[in-house]
Amino acid sequence: MGPFTARSMSGMRQSLGLMRSSSSSLPFSLAPANVRAFHQTLLRAGVQIERITPGDGKTFPQKGQTVSIHYTGTLENGSKFDSSRDRGSPFQTAIGVGRVIRGWDEGVPQLSVGERAKLTITPDYGYGAQGYPPVIPANSTLIFDVELLAVK
Repeated sequence: MGPFTARSMSGMRQSLGLMRSSSSSLPFSLAPANVRAFHQTLLRAGVQIERITPGDGKTFPQKGQTVSIHYTGTLENGSKFDSSRDRGSPFQTAIGVGRVIRGWDEGVPQLSVGERAKLTITPDYGYGAQGYPPVIPANSTLIFDVELLAVK
């Protein structure tokens, strides 16, 4: 279970208010079943997902499947470094097998077909300390507006 014990994780959840209680006045559950709820921001390792437009909610890419995606990539300062939309052609790649940055391998499988989301990717899940000169500086947080068009 890594550096955290079940007891310390429970304590963290309680202090962060992530434990369910029968007297909760929240209109929604924080149970794992709602992890993919629309508009929910999900932090998965080095990827934050902010859902913009819902997908079909049923078709999620599996490791090794080919995905077709439209995307626009920007740096934190808003400067665009790449866009399939500008090229007028969706990007296709196998997902979850190391062909793209780790942030995509972790984030894209959380989206369903038709879904549009903003992926904010930390440097260690992007291009890291080396960057991708001259386009992406070292230690850059990357922001992608992605739309999952198809899964094969």
